[in-house]
Amino acid sequence: MLENDSILTTISTATTDTVVVHSAKPQTPYEVLRLLPKDATPAQQDSAIQEWFEPKEIHYSSRPDTLHLPGQEMPRDLKEVSLPHYYRENFFSNNAMYHPELSIERIGVSGAPIPYTIQNDSIVTGILIVCFLLITYTLSRISGFLIQQTKHFFSTQKRNQSLTETGSEIKFQFLFLFITCQLYALLYYFYTNHFISNTFVFSSEYTLLVIYGATILGYMLARMAIYSIVNNIFFDSKKNLQFQRSILLITSLEGVALFPLVLLLAYFMFSLQNAIYYTAIIVILAKILTFYKSFSIFFKQKGDFLQIILYFCALEMMPLMMLWSGLLVITENLKINI
Repeated sequence: MLENDSILTTISTATTDTVVVHSAKPQTPYEVLRLLPKDATPAQQDSAIQEWFEPKEIHYSSRPDTLHLPGQEMPRDLKEVSLPHYYRENFFSNNAMYHPELSIERIGVSGAPIPYTIQNDSIVTGILIVCFLLITYTLSRISGFLIQQTKHFFSTQKRNQSLTETGSEIKFQFLFLFITCQLYALLYYFYTNHFISNTFVFSSEYTLLVIYGATILGYMLARMAIYSIVNNIFFDSKKNLQFQRSILLITSLEGVALFPLVLLLAYFMFSLQNAIYYTAIIVILAKILTFYKSFSIFFKQKGDFLQIILYFCALEMMPLMMLWSGLLVITENLKINI
């Protein structure tokens, strides 16, 4: 009987008279398998082959093959797997779609650019968020002071003229002044993009927004400086200080009134034509309040109505017209004429 995984090493042939036993070493796996019984399992076959044969590493010759027919080229190395030329070149070889290794920018046709919209402008959105946070923070700090100033704005009693303010309140009012300048700059920026041009010499169009903001801020500060110089010459310092407080209050209220308009323009597709009317009404009301305050502080006791007209036109209307002309000149010089 043959045991499991046993290996037969002899070949026995039996005759009726004699028994001949031949011992031989198999030379091939086929011979090993013939020595096993027909019902040998694959595991037994594999074990028998491993017992007779040891796997060795195959070393291919590195010497060139010279066994080829005379007049024929040397045969191709079996290790070489490069494709023939007629496989690599075809009708679409120069087509970019046939070569995935090329950059995707070279493939296809450029589509139509997305039209500019304010609500998709991240810079404008960031500016509006900062303005909203500054307005909220400032109103939370000096809302009581602004309400008190507004109540006494149309009062001419002496006890109301002695209204005092702290240094922090003055700083917050100047912060409101900066916010108002930035909102005016945004409004003029929208006006420029819609009615004048949207291509300028700068690599970034937001440089124009910074120039507008700096120009309007310079106008506000220059106006206050001119008021201070002229009023200190012709009037006493107490009235001049009272008038400067009124100017800061009017400018702060302008910023509060303009902020909803800018939000409507940016995110609710508000008509720019109606926005111009709204801004004009705000500016006219601010000038009327400035005229009233300058008259009640400086000229009411004197009754010189002609002087207040000259005073207001020289210190208020002329700088405003110069600001508008300056913004138009800046835009005209910086835009690209197509």
